[in-house]
Amino acid sequence: MGHCNRAAGAGGECFAGCVWVVGAFAGFVRILGPAMHRKILVIRGGAIGDFILTLPVLAALRARFPQPPLEVLGYPHIASLAQWGGLADAVRPIESRALAGFFVRGGRLELELCEYFASFSLIVSYLYDPDGVFRDNVQSCTGAQFIAGPHRPDEQAGVHATEVFLRPLEAVDIVGADGVPRLSRAAGGAVSVSPEQPLRMALHPGSGSERKNWPARHWQTLVKQLLEQTPWHLTLVGGEAEGERLDQLSALAAGGRLTMLRNRPLTEVAGQLCGCHLFVGHDSGITHLAAALGVKSLVLWGPSVEAVWRPRGEHVHLVRHPQGLPGLPPTVVWEAVRRLMAGS
Repeated sequence: MGHCNRAAGAGGECFAGCVWVVGAFAGFVRILGPAMHRKILVIRGGAIGDFILTLPVLAALRARFPQPPLEVLGYPHIASLAQWGGLADAVRPIESRALAGFFVRGGRLELELCEYFASFSLIVSYLYDPDGVFRDNVQSCTGAQFIAGPHRPDEQAGVHATEVFLRPLEAVDIVGADGVPRLSRAAGGAVSVSPEQPLRMALHPGSGSERKNWPARHWQTLVKQLLEQTPWHLTLVGGEAEGERLDQLSALAAGGRLTMLRNRPLTEVAGQLCGCHLFVGHDSGITHLAAALGVKSLVLWGPSVEAVWRPRGEHVHLVRHPQGLPGLPPTVVWEAVRRLMAGS
């Protein structure tokens, strides 16, 4: 396979001898305005919640530059949500071994990837790149305008993550964009809410950290109350991390009133959440997903910095306790759930 070693060469868009040509095109792009942009690339790693909180970036770029294709370089099992929701046209896996050289100063760069980066006129990266190695290697392949954004917000600043991720777009005259992550319910595969269907509530009893989790025994109390005192149908959402909790909770149900979404693709989970009237979960990526879909959500909030990480939207409600989640009694959560059920 060919490599870009920064030696001038004919026909290779990423070789140093060709950078001037691409750079000249980029200069014309800046002179003639955004209509000249060919393609846009957003590079985003991180977990589910990190990606959901970056959705306003994709939406803002779509609104500012509606014509050029927009692609995402990220983890396909997560980034596919953007394509499912109409915010991206294509997704390319970031975990490709061929990308390894781009993280090494002076590394060997695969020619195919150099050509890939050269096909864009605007690249926005949220990768952790403290020394600018990735940025410099990409810029050696392309004359695209490269915007380096933060991979995570500074919690000490107290600015919400979506605002932090949107700020770098000021470089392309995007100011005051909507900071609420949104995924369209109209996307393919979404289950719609209809008056004829039973009321449905989704529950996600886990998160990426045990510190963010409400005690399992309290979840069992809540599920028992829901099954005994309401007609609502329950959908349990989770993966490997929630395996034991899911088993314990599903054992409480009988009569087909509880379904399980375990280890399912995120696009399938998103489609099923669209058919739910209410969601209850922790500070987790699935909770951010439910909020982005517009599902009325009750979040059992733990130790995370609320000003920075809370899911956004008027339909999102938080419940907390001064002693943290271990001190949050089931009675408080039950009353909060009842209030939200009454409005559904």
